[in-house]
Amino acid sequence: MDEERALYIVRAGEAGAIERVLRDYSDKHRATFKFESTDEDKRKKLCEGIFKVLIKDIPTACQVSCLEVLRILSRDKKVLVPVTTKENMQILLRLAKLNELDDSLEKVSEFPVIVESLKCLCNIVFNSQMAQQLSLELNLAAKLCNLLRKCKDRKFINDIKCFDLRLLFLLSLLHTDIRSQLRYELQGLPLLTQVLESAFSIKWTDEYESAIDHNGPPLSPQETDCAIEALKALFNVTVDSWKVHKESDSHQFRVMAAVLRHCLLIVGPTEDKTEELHSNAVNLLSNVPVSCLDVLICPLTHEETAQEATTLDELPSNKTAEKETVLKNNTMVYNGMNMEAIHVLLSFMEKRIDKGSSYREGLTPVLSLLTECSRAHRNIRKFLKDQVLPPLRDVTNRPEVGSTVRNKLVRLMTHVDLGVKQIAAEFLFVLCKERVDSLLKYTGYGNAAGLLAARGLLAGGRGDNWYSEDEDTDTEEYKNAKPKEELLKPMGLKPDGTITPLEEALNQYSVIEETSSDTD
Repeated sequence: MDEERALYIVRAGEAGAIERVLRDYSDKHRATFKFESTDEDKRKKLCEGIFKVLIKDIPTACQVSCLEVLRILSRDKKVLVPVTTKENMQILLRLAKLNELDDSLEKVSEFPVIVESLKCLCNIVFNSQMAQQLSLELNLAAKLCNLLRKCKDRKFINDIKCFDLRLLFLLSLLHTDIRSQLRYELQGLPLLTQVLESAFSIKWTDEYESAIDHNGPPLSPQETDCAIEALKALFNVTVDSWKVHKESDSHQFRVMAAVLRHCLLIVGPTEDKTEELHSNAVNLLSNVPVSCLDVLICPLTHEETAQEATTLDELPSNKTAEKETVLKNNTMVYNGMNMEAIHVLLSFMEKRIDKGSSYREGLTPVLSLLTECSRAHRNIRKFLKDQVLPPLRDVTNRPEVGSTVRNKLVRLMTHVDLGVKQIAAEFLFVLCKERVDSLLKYTGYGNAAGLLAARGLLAGGRGDNWYSEDEDTDTEEYKNAKPKEELLKPMGLKPDGTITPLEEALNQYSVIEETSSDTD
């Protein structure tokens, strides 16, 4: 009944009447996402009628009402089939100021029309394969990048940027060809990085360092939404970058990583928005070549170094291990380096563990990121080792019992999800410099058995990667308890069927094989 009345007015009424009836329809169906199939034909005709109105010279308020109803109707895939034509797409591109001949965004009164047109395009492109093909034909990605450049450094048009970015994300998600076009032809990496810089109001203090105001206000909801959409679009643009990374791209990736470091150190308007912002930053950091992630940490200034020395001197002399990491003025410092961003990633990881669900989607990206950072960057590994695997003092409880980060990660080593337990074990193994004896010290043999079996290290030894030879510090508690560990050893069968320590059993089989070869 609503569609029938609206269709009648759209076909025969003047602009004022059309605006009123469509505004009423929009108010009533604003939250409608499922439609009755009996009125499907009427909705198709209403869509067609609205497009015919939009090509006329009508007031801005009437345009907005038409577009709001079109956005609601475009949630229905079946309705889109007959109305998704090149001509209708071009109408929306014109209203969204996506035509290349439009050089400015000066008329503020037009902004609601631009925003609603972009919203309609988002729905139509997402729900219609025909629209996706037409987007390629109309070179929509290039037009969206051009509109973004018009929006540069103009915060009062955040809604336009937000839905422009959302449409870029959808196009790059649905078309691999558009990812390549954005990455190379349209210079999407620097363009989208600049969008993030603008959203965060970044002020650079060095080539890859930005000023952080810990007492500053949180991001506004609009700035946060823009940043999240830009992060998602950048993820698609860089999804294969680690495979095709060229040395000439290092600077751009480092700039992006520095912007992401800034992102990790600021907060959104709510805790949930902050987590969403940081989650997308983690996902994007996973696409950055690991050699460029060194910008996540930075040396202290001369003033900060002097403050650190004073703070260290104030610690008791018997707290040597604790002297390595100092928290002052909200800054996490380790070995003369600012580790704030790494500490945020570690806290983010622990929060995801504590959630207790969706580990594969929510936890593995940050665990993988921390693992690769630790493997490639010594200072990051040493800092994380200090935080996750501090000198062992509790030797009475099993490694998986307790509430420390180590206890939580050890519990994940026997998780039912293979991918989750593999990455948790890998992270701890890297923190132990891939030394079996060190891993067993912190996790116990039973928890580590899966990883060691997969690596062929059940008899001991170390992994394939090289690490510095800095020594682990054993506490007195661990030194006293260490001999008791010998009560549990990996065992194997000798050729005669008797049980013996696994290393001895393997050696005996090796001797037999050598003898057999000599006989042959």
